[in-house]
Amino acid sequence: MTMFKSMAFAGTVAALSSLSFAWSINGTVSTKAGQPLEGVKINSFNYANVETTSAADGKFSLVYDEVGLQVVQSVKASVQFNYNVITISGIKAQTLTVSVMDALGKVAFSKTQHNVNGSVSLDLNKTTAKGAKFLRINADGNRGTYQLGKTVTLLKEGDPLPTIMFAKEGYNNLSYTMKSFTEENVQITMEKASSNPTSSSQIAASSSSAKPVPSSSSVASSSSATAEIIINCAGKTYQSGDHKMSVNVDGKNRTFIMHVPSAYKGDKPVPLVVDYHPIGGSGQGQLQGTTYKSLTDPEGVISLYPDGTTKTMGPGWNVGPCCSNDDDIKFSREMIKAVEEKVCIDKQRVYATGFSMGGGMSNHVACFMSDIYAAVAPAAMDLNKTNSAQCNPERPISVINFRGTADNVCRYQGGDSGFNDGLNFLGAEGTFQFWAQKNGCTGSPSKNKDGCDEYSNCKDGVKVVLCTKQGGGHEQGNGKVGWPFLKQFTLPASFVK
Repeated sequence: MTMFKSMAFAGTVAALSSLSFAWSINGTVSTKAGQPLEGVKINSFNYANVETTSAADGKFSLVYDEVGLQVVQSVKASVQFNYNVITISGIKAQTLTVSVMDALGKVAFSKTQHNVNGSVSLDLNKTTAKGAKFLRINADGNRGTYQLGKTVTLLKEGDPLPTIMFAKEGYNNLSYTMKSFTEENVQITMEKASSNPTSSSQIAASSSSAKPVPSSSSVASSSSATAEIIINCAGKTYQSGDHKMSVNVDGKNRTFIMHVPSAYKGDKPVPLVVDYHPIGGSGQGQLQGTTYKSLTDPEGVISLYPDGTTKTMGPGWNVGPCCSNDDDIKFSREMIKAVEEKVCIDKQRVYATGFSMGGGMSNHVACFMSDIYAAVAPAAMDLNKTNSAQCNPERPISVINFRGTADNVCRYQGGDSGFNDGLNFLGAEGTFQFWAQKNGCTGSPSKNKDGCDEYSNCKDGVKVVLCTKQGGGHEQGNGKVGWPFLKQFTLPASFVK
């Protein structure tokens, strides 16, 4: 973690200390009889890479450390105060934004400089930063938030309250949504599972026994267009940044963020990536947590971060019996159509990805939007029995799934979710075999260059891939593998409207 120094500062602000976390929770897990439970796996449903296990006395502590998760190797900065002047030195960045915020997180002053190699100074006497409480430094997308005075938690606008998941063999899974960003001594009680639960291992065995259907015909590869599509980019330049937008779907205002990178010039068609958030999350949260944006931005790719709607456990997606009452397929179509009117999108290169329930949604759209999406890259959630039973893609579609063997939110082996939401998953292997069957893949899968299992002999030149992380938990997908996979595929020209 970058170390920061502080000096005296005029007024009531006395010191500069790092906000080393965005949220934290600790407490005890026990049985209904009050006995402490050891070995309970604990993580967050809507924040990746945050997990722990309860100790012998049932105690646990979970911390989301934004700075710790985004260590800036190339930036060795120090921050100093000299009365009203803040000096940040040791900075090397193409784009540096320094913001001063009040106690509510509202930006009172912001300054952006390019090609910084050295130091930047802010004189608060010359700004409107009255009541300044926080300093945020953003160097090429790597953020650090620091408090002027006593340490408190502060999340970025739009970040959701965490939902914490508790799982242990022999006990019903339990979810707990935090009521504030710092909670202490939380008491969690877990109930023993019924004596005859549905065996997830049996489900995995049955779901993975499906045999791929041999290809009955030879069609032109979906990875190359059968005809040239002419797209007129006239008038479709757009200011870079994160633009909050909305579309009306069935009388409801549905919102999303359109991210336009600085590399987008509007002079040629570019790919579009739709990135779906986890349950309890938001488009803003997924924009900040995705592993794809840093890879697609230099290529001028437009990315969208839609907001789900709430049915039970917070904003989610309608992927069968869970977790929204709204038509998210229709919303996705209307959102993409609205964006295509504003920026120059290559309609043959529209892709979907997502994390957790967003991974479930990106599997879901492969079933019901194969006429729009060229390929999908779900992470941390499989198809469930309800939507897989209804799945009928209009064409073969390339799919790469990212899964962790130790995921205790969406178990690798599949089965009932354990959260009374009606979701019963095919499992990672079951979903892999399902897509192989749907896409008419033949032969056996082999290891590809990334160490993932891959069916490459499928209809229309599509591929089906499963990237398994041994010991991996509930995590975002690997954009360094996912993006190169996605962009090799294009939608057949016959589907372009």
